[in-house]
Amino acid sequence: MINEKLFNPSGVVVVGGSDDVNKPGGAVLRNLLQSPFKGQTYVVNPKADSVQGVKSCHTVEELPQVDCAIIAIAAKYCLHAVEVLAKEKGTRAFVILSAGFGEENKEGAALERRIVEVIDSVGGALIGPNCTGILTTNYNGSFTSPVPQLDPKGVDFISGSGATAIFIVDNGMRKGLKFNSVWSVGNSAQIGVEEALEYLDESFDSEHSSRIKLLYIESINNPEKFLRHAASLIRKGCRIAAVKSGSSEAGGRAASSHTGALASPDIAVDALFRKAGIVRCSGREELTTVAGIFMYPELKGRNIAIVTHAGGPAVMLTDALSNGKLEVPHIEGPKAAELLGKLFPGSSVGNPIDFLATGTAEQLGYILDACENDFEEIDGIAVIFGSPGLFPIYDVYALLAEKIRTSKKPIFPIFPSYGWVKGEIEEFVRNGGVYFPDEVLFGNALAKVYNTPRVEPEDAQFPCVDVERIRSVINGAGNGYLSPDRIHDLLDAAGIARAKEGTADSEAECLELAREIGFPLVMKVVGPVHKSDVGGVVLNVRDEETVVREFRRMMQIKDTYAVMLAQQLRGTEVFIGAKREGGFGHIVMCGLGGIFIEVLKDVNVGLAPVSPDEARAMIRGLKSYKIIQGVRGQEPVNEEKFVEAVVRVSMLVRTAPEIFEMDLNPLLGNRDEVVAVDARIRIEK
Repeated sequence: MINEKLFNPSGVVVVGGSDDVNKPGGAVLRNLLQSPFKGQTYVVNPKADSVQGVKSCHTVEELPQVDCAIIAIAAKYCLHAVEVLAKEKGTRAFVILSAGFGEENKEGAALERRIVEVIDSVGGALIGPNCTGILTTNYNGSFTSPVPQLDPKGVDFISGSGATAIFIVDNGMRKGLKFNSVWSVGNSAQIGVEEALEYLDESFDSEHSSRIKLLYIESINNPEKFLRHAASLIRKGCRIAAVKSGSSEAGGRAASSHTGALASPDIAVDALFRKAGIVRCSGREELTTVAGIFMYPELKGRNIAIVTHAGGPAVMLTDALSNGKLEVPHIEGPKAAELLGKLFPGSSVGNPIDFLATGTAEQLGYILDACENDFEEIDGIAVIFGSPGLFPIYDVYALLAEKIRTSKKPIFPIFPSYGWVKGEIEEFVRNGGVYFPDEVLFGNALAKVYNTPRVEPEDAQFPCVDVERIRSVINGAGNGYLSPDRIHDLLDAAGIARAKEGTADSEAECLELAREIGFPLVMKVVGPVHKSDVGGVVLNVRDEETVVREFRRMMQIKDTYAVMLAQQLRGTEVFIGAKREGGFGHIVMCGLGGIFIEVLKDVNVGLAPVSPDEARAMIRGLKSYKIIQGVRGQEPVNEEKFVEAVVRVSMLVRTAPEIFEMDLNPLLGNRDEVVAVDARIRIEK
């Protein structure tokens, strides 16, 4: 697996090196020779004695001992080269650029597996195959262009797609991003995104390691490892943003529960990222914008000052920030009046602070100093300054760069024009600046960064559940839906409050149960999936005569084999559900319950186990949260009891992974309690 020979080799051989720099073997050799690599470079080319000025061996057998091999030959020849290098030449790091492996056909996949076996047998590391290579501050082992500026404090970027990596690097370079490493993992035959994160985590050095990680992911093969190392890096002070493609996969499965209908693998990815503290981005433009924001000090509050010399972009940025739950607070008072006196007539300082197209570098300095020192309510400053087409603006960008370096508050530069001020922008970037070309994209990205939940501490506390009792119920159950009595056992063992209830399949038993529970009652059919659709729910049953009448009617409904009776409780209907989602484990959902879940689909999702803080954030993030708080005289739901129920459901499914999906819908919540009144649990072992 990953070792130091991959990052700091004493020698690198390019197998398939060529004089033709339009081919991968030629381009990677050129990039290697032009990189800071201090070690020995070798080439294997059967038809040439010298390639790009480097003496060439005709076969791998002729090579001396060499740490790292970059292979750019036809797939069918790769296994032989790997065997010789690994077993005879001491090679422990391999970068296979060649395609024609698992991405192509079964034969290619078999060849890929054999290569991995050989490399594993000597404790080697493999990047690829079918990749563009790896770029580090020690050497360039990729065949791509352009090559970004390298900086140990720059971005570590891991990509599951070589071409996408090129586009993202190119996009980031134009904004001023620098890179510490670029990994194109290709087929991820041995090293994928998870293994790369693991290495970055375990080798992290608080003084020397980069604190910014970008990911482009096409598949997450080991969610548990991914979460563990991503969360660990963020706890160490790193910031991570990621694009996970493939989010539009059709969830065309027949779902027998509300949870099943609302859940999907992409929702699980969302939950995974939130739990880890990763900012999820929708594309490469947003990813590099978020990376640019990461380059600046962290925004500590939601109040933003917008400094501009153009009205329209300021209005659009205000909209973007406001829609993202950030604030553009009004600025007024003596200090504001004092600042206004330093600007040209017609300027305004109310926020946005508009100092007109004729505004000068000196005036910008006054504004930034006031935002820094006089306006305590301001947490961050966005400066929109393009070209008014009147004069060069080198002095403006130079002053802005200086203020960015010295300000305690983050200052984000937005440069909306390029052609007319190309020289000014290039100088800003050469001097280490990172800028944002679009105010709306920046505003949306800043809001996304600010609103991404913080990673949970490692020592988060969870309530205890009766593990032995839960396992006893699960071990004794077969696949399919559990009977009500077994559901009751599970809920009781997990400490989830439930209504007094029972089931009856005879009239006499139904009457006896009604007397035991007490009136008023709720009666529901047992059997049909959507009870209310078939007239299978009756509320406010207050006497034995109604019990008998409704029992007889309900038993005539198709698929009904019994009737459930439960105490009728008062409160707002809420919902908690859970579903097993492949390697992600269980996702846990909550929201308003009853019919509202079908109509509004207003749910939030977490990945089990869900801590109390996570559950609280899920509940408070609901669009319907004000209903839970109580509006217009309506009794509120006890939020802490709701939180506890969500957490306990997550502990139940962690203890019983055989639970495929479960619904508590509804639970009734009032100011005193949150109690489950209906539940479905399906087992798949």
